[in-house]
Amino acid sequence: MKLIHQVIGIVIALSFASCSTQSKVYKIDSPVQETTVVSEPTLKRLVAIGRFTNETKYGKGIFFDVERNNPLENQAADILGTKLVASQAFILLERQDFDAVQEEAAMKGNAETLGKVGADYLIFGSVTEFGRRVEGSRDLFSRTKIQTVYAGVSLRLVDVATGEVIYSEEGKGEASRAAKSSFGFGEQAGFDAALSDQAISAAISKLTENIIRNCTSRPWKSYILSVEDDVIIMAGGESQGLKKGDVFQVISKGKQVKNPQTGMMMELPGKPVAKVKVLSMAGNSPTSEFSVVAVTEGEFDSSNITQYYLTDTTTP
Repeated sequence: MKLIHQVIGIVIALSFASCSTQSKVYKIDSPVQETTVVSEPTLKRLVAIGRFTNETKYGKGIFFDVERNNPLENQAADILGTKLVASQAFILLERQDFDAVQEEAAMKGNAETLGKVGADYLIFGSVTEFGRRVEGSRDLFSRTKIQTVYAGVSLRLVDVATGEVIYSEEGKGEASRAAKSSFGFGEQAGFDAALSDQAISAAISKLTENIIRNCTSRPWKSYILSVEDDVIIMAGGESQGLKKGDVFQVISKGKQVKNPQTGMMMELPGKPVAKVKVLSMAGNSPTSEFSVVAVTEGEFDSSNITQYYLTDTTTP
């Protein structure tokens, strides 16, 4: 009898030791990886998230207000924005809550100086799939409950200068959480709201890396702001990754023609006419930064600076 009591005591002890056991397993349907910081210094592109929509039926009841009640799409847009900034390849321009920013600027008397900076690329997205499922199993002494949230996110990357969609893809991800109880003791697993973030984040991760690759593989552009007394001012500064000594090509814009196949206007390839070197930089934000440059090779018409743009000489 004493031996039986000892065995029962050991079983109960083990059950209490395991009653709080829980684990989170984040699974990914496609080969999605967490967003990483760009490995080499790069000139930062200006990007903005133009629109995010929820194309699923999740959370859309009879009283759903499409204008005010859109937590899922806001959640996805916030996660995407966080990943873009963390990559250190972009300067993210506020669009979703710009009215709120403008209102605060007005309260501080800065409304006149606050203006929208034009983005190089716009990102449009939608949550195309979202749901959750609960699975369970039980044996003689324990019970396991597994919650899984799955999500699908579709993104489109648009070159603002041409209106061309240069990248479009859908990513999928899911996150799971297991809770185990023994002899009726243990965690009673309710819905874990953090799983939604993890599933959407997993779906967006690969897409973010592809956005980085598509943007950084295309030429970085800037423009000449003014030329006075041989002092040449170009847009862009330290926050975009410019450094003293950087060299840029001055490109004469190509001719504007209408593409008969698409019916859209397009710009033919430009012609390199000069090179400039960064001498100094000033300003404290993307909206106010500029660089002083000097011509090191070639020449351009300083009376017609709108016909030129600058591009990174290291970009293919």
